Amino acid sequence: MRILLAGASGFLGTRLADRLAADGHQITRLVRRSPRDSQERLWDPAAGQLDPAVVAEADAVVNLAGAGVGDKRWDDDYRRLIRTSRVDSTTTLATTIAGLPAADRPRVLLNSSAVGWYGNTGDRAVEEDAPAGEGFLADVCRVWEAATRPAEDAGVRVVRLRTGLPLHREGGLLKPQLLPFKLGIAGRLGSGRQWLPWISMADWLDATRFLLDHDEVAGPVNVVGPNPVTNAEFTRELARQLHRPAIIPIPALALKVVLGGFAHEALTSTRVLPGVLSRAAYRYQHPTLPQALQAALAP
Repeated sequence: MRILLAGASGFLGTRLADRLAADGHQITRLVRRSPRDSQERLWDPAAGQLDPAVVAEADAVVNLAGAGVGDKRWDDDYRRLIRTSRVDSTTTLATTIAGLPAADRPRVLLNSSAVGWYGNTGDRAVEEDAPAGEGFLADVCRVWEAATRPAEDAGVRVVRLRTGLPLHREGGLLKPQLLPFKLGIAGRLGSGRQWLPWISMADWLDATRFLLDHDEVAGPVNVVGPNPVTNAEFTRELARQLHRPAIIPIPALALKVVLGGFAHEALTSTRVLPGVLSRAAYRYQHPTLPQALQAALAP
């Protein structure tokens, strides 16, 4: 396929671009600077600017654009950036797709979202039919997903990727934890009872490719592993695989000092199950946390 990719320079986007290219797909990257080669096209999502001809060339569009939620300490300005970077990019792509003649529209839009949609679920397991929860990230996900509506109304298959926590030693949830764990100064976050909807990087990539190909799947999809664990369980397993102790819990107050507004989200319990992927018979490479961590930590 000819795939138009937004967010190609990010943690997930770089790996997805490499995987899709290795599979023989033609990848065009949307960039906000001057294009460096024929595989890049300029856009300005903050201004809503994107050449419709670029989108008309694509069979599929994948949008992973958005400021990293864990990259910086949250203040009011960064909260605005988290929201606008997602909504502006999605709105620009969806409205551009909808404005094309029907014959020129891509067949599918895979648009990033997050399990933050569900807010704090406590110990209650949820699938894709659960309503949006409360809190900042739930509010962001609500408007983020709503921004795909023009493409959906135009008859394009839209998949909303409610991604969990991809495990990879070079980013995401795992990277900032490795050094403290190796030094033996790590432990559970807060009470440790909050649920973590993890997924191995290999399965995130495979599930995304699966969703590109399966025309019968549309709407929200929880891109998470089939066996969520609590933070305490995650901590014990990571310590076991690194052969280090993990006996120093990090109090909630300390997280609030270090992380600002993001501390609340880090302590949120989100017990999410992959209902759609399971019913579509997606087969996981790493269905358990020990398998996923072993893959993530491999050299």
